[in-house]
Amino acid sequence: MTEMVYGAVPVQRGEPILPKWWRTIDKWTLSCVLILFAVGLLLGLASSPPLAAKNGFSSFHYVQRQALFGSVALVVMLLTSMMTPILVRRLAVLGFVCAFVALAMLPFFGSDFGKGAVRWYSLGFASLQPSEFLKPGFVVAAAWMMAANQELNGPPGRTWSFALCIAIVLMLAMQPDFGQACLVLFGWGVMYFVAGAPMILLVAMAGFVVMGGVIAYSSSEHFARRIDGFLSTADIDPTTQMGYATNAIREGGLFGVGVGEGQVKWSLPDAHTDFIIAVAAEEYGLIMVLCIILLYCGVVVSSLLRLVRERDPFIRLAGTGLACMFGVQAMINMGVAVRLLPAKGMTLPFVSYGGSSVIASGIALGMLLAFTRTRPQGEISELLGRGRIR
Repeated sequence: MTEMVYGAVPVQRGEPILPKWWRTIDKWTLSCVLILFAVGLLLGLASSPPLAAKNGFSSFHYVQRQALFGSVALVVMLLTSMMTPILVRRLAVLGFVCAFVALAMLPFFGSDFGKGAVRWYSLGFASLQPSEFLKPGFVVAAAWMMAANQELNGPPGRTWSFALCIAIVLMLAMQPDFGQACLVLFGWGVMYFVAGAPMILLVAMAGFVVMGGVIAYSSSEHFARRIDGFLSTADIDPTTQMGYATNAIREGGLFGVGVGEGQVKWSLPDAHTDFIIAVAAEEYGLIMVLCIILLYCGVVVSSLLRLVRERDPFIRLAGTGLACMFGVQAMINMGVAVRLLPAKGMTLPFVSYGGSSVIASGIALGMLLAFTRTRPQGEISELLGRGRIR
C-alpha cells in the first residue's frame, strides 16, 4: 500500500540472492554478532571445563555443544536475514502460536531441573525453553497488530497486542519467571511508545508494573527472597553466587588475572550461563567487559539508526522491539552480575551457554537483519521533505 501511494525505486531484476543480500545487509550488526559468538566460545573454554569434569564429561563437552548450537543459530540467522519482511512476519506469527501453546502447556509437561521454576521441556538429549522462542515471535505479532491499528478502519490492534502481552506476562509469572515477564512487557512498551502512545498511558503502565511487583513480593517467596537479598545492606555472603561473582569482578581489575587463571569458574555452578560476564571480568579484566558492552551497543545503535529512516510502520515497530529487547536482555544479565539488579536468571545473548537461548537469539537477530536491510522504497525523510514542498 505504501508503494502504491508514494511510489518505489525500481528493483534490479535478476540480481543473484547472495550479492543482493550482501549489498543490503547491515554489515556492522552482522559483524558485532559474529564477534559476540566468538567471544562466547572463548569464554566457554574458560568457564565450562570444571562443570564438565563435575558431571563426568570431557573437558570441552559444553564448548562443543555450544559450538553446535551456535552453528545452527548462525545458519538460521543468515537464512532468516535473506527473507522478505512479509515472509518473516508470516513465519514469526506461526512460530509465536507454537511457542505460546508450548508455554501454556509447561505446568503440565514441563520440568524445573531442580531450580524451582518450571521453564523447560526435557527432551532427553537437551532441554527446550519456550519463552526464549516466544519473545521474537511476540514482538513481530504485536508490531503487526499495532501497524494494522494505524490503517484507516483498521482493527483495534493496540488493544489486542496489550491483551496478548498481559496473558504472556501472567503465564511467565506463574512459572515463576519474572525476568522474562518484565522483558516481554518492556518490548511491548517500547513498540507502543514508538507507535505514538500518550505519555499518561505509559505513566499509568509504570504504576501498574510497580503494583504488580508489590503483589508478587507479597505472594511469591521466590521473588521476595531475591528482592530482599538485593536490597540488603549487609555484606554479600562470599559463599553465594552473587558473592563469588562480585569477588571475581573485583579481582579481575583492568586487565584480568590471566587466561585460565580465574577461580570463580570452580565455585559458580552457573559460571557458563548467567554469570559468564564474571568469568570474562576475572580472566580478561574490565577491558574485555567494555568490549562486550560496545558490541551490544553496536548492534542496538546501528539497527536503530537504520530503523529511524524506515517509513513502513510494521518494520519500524518490529525492528525497534527486537533491537531494544536484545540490548536490554544483555543489560539485565550484566546488571545482575555487578548487583545493580536483582538476580533474574537471564542469559547473555550469543555469549552464555544454552541451546534455546542462542538459537532463539539467532532467530531474533535474523529477523532484525531482515527488517534493517536496505530496500528500494525510499526513506521517511524523503516523505517528510515531499510533504514540506507541498
